[in-house]
Amino acid sequence: MRPASRLALLRPTPSFVTRARAFNNVSTRALFASSARFYSSAETEKNNTKEEGKNEEAETANASEKTPEELKMEEFNKEIEICKKDARKFKDHYARAVADFRNLQEITKKDVQKARDFALQKFAKDLLESVDNFGHALNAFKPETIEKSKELKDLYDGVQLTKDVFEKTLAKHGIEKIDPVDQEFDPNLHEATFEFPDPNKKPNTVFHVQQVGYSLNGRVIRPAKVGIVKDPEN
Repeated sequence: MRPASRLALLRPTPSFVTRARAFNNVSTRALFASSARFYSSAETEKNNTKEEGKNEEAETANASEKTPEELKMEEFNKEIEICKKDARKFKDHYARAVADFRNLQEITKKDVQKARDFALQKFAKDLLESVDNFGHALNAFKPETIEKSKELKDLYDGVQLTKDVFEKTLAKHGIEKIDPVDQEFDPNLHEATFEFPDPNKKPNTVFHVQQVGYSLNGRVIRPAKVGIVKDPEN
């Protein structure tokens, strides 16, 4: 091969040169754009840093410009806010403590009153046997015997008078008799010992009291033992 031919092969073609130039132009523009973006970002960050520095300097300058009286007033206002918060907290604690104390007073008052009302309960139960004995003694007298003997009649009247005084004394202390003849049966007050059919009376009505009952300030300490009218359908 001739030397001229070799040089012709090594010489770049026009199309290759065009593409190379276009590539160089694109690369140059891309590089320039990238550099511009980097420069813009760096400038923005630098400006932000400057602004922050200026703000800090301004705040420092404002703080340094405040007089001692203004600084003291700011500290004083902060202390006032803290005191207000503490006052609200202590006020809430105080209100709760007062409410709890009043509830305790009411509970204690009720407990004391209950203790007073039912302090005689055990003693009253023991006295009921004596009242029953007065009734048994009066039932032992026969009407025809009392009419024939003045002494027996005086004895009967004395026992009856003593029984009445005894019952009045018990009533004065809150002990009341439960004698439910012709009343409707109440399981809270009465104890049914037997049933008996009676077409002339309403079913479930007390027609006989075997033993009277007693209550102490509304609380039953002994239910009345009674006989009730039986329902004919049952």
